Amino acid sequence: MSRLLIVIGLLIVLAGLLWPWISKLPLGHLPGDIVIKKQNMAFYFPVTTMLLVSAVLSLILWFLNR
Repeated sequence: MSRLLIVIGLLIVLAGLLWPWISKLPLGHLPGDIVIKKQNMAFYFPVTTMLLVSAVLSLILWFLNR
């Protein structure tokens, strides 16, 4: 259990260090993401981005568990 927490912590630190490059990826602005803008309200629902991230994480975890 403690090893898992250490790995998760290291992954969070790694994501934080790589954030300047990660933020330049077009994630969040993909076709299929729902954006509704009105006068004083904005609604954003990244459907395609969530599906893509979920598929990538599922593949990574599948390969790690093999």
